[in-house]
Amino acid sequence: MFDDEEEKPDIEGLPPQVLVPWDQLSPSALQSVMEEYVTREGTEYGEKDVALTDKVRDVRRQLERGEVVVVFDLASQSANLVTAREARAANIE
Repeated sequence: MFDDEEEKPDIEGLPPQVLVPWDQLSPSALQSVMEEYVTREGTEYGEKDVALTDKVRDVRRQLERGEVVVVFDLASQSANLVTAREARAANIE
């Protein structure tokens, strides 16, 4: 997010979202993206409690298999995880 005093990046002419190779992120950045994703509302695993470390491990495996990808939104300057299918459908490259 940007406040009024902070300068926004010039993104005119760029695609709104771009794929970021997960293995190019620093370990701490990747960990943060995965933890933020698995702790969002609506990502519960049902009645059974699943540890955060197990959820993160599952997401990392999905990244390694190419089932999930990291998408960076240039306007909001934020990263998100989406399925590879969703990224293809949205023409995110």
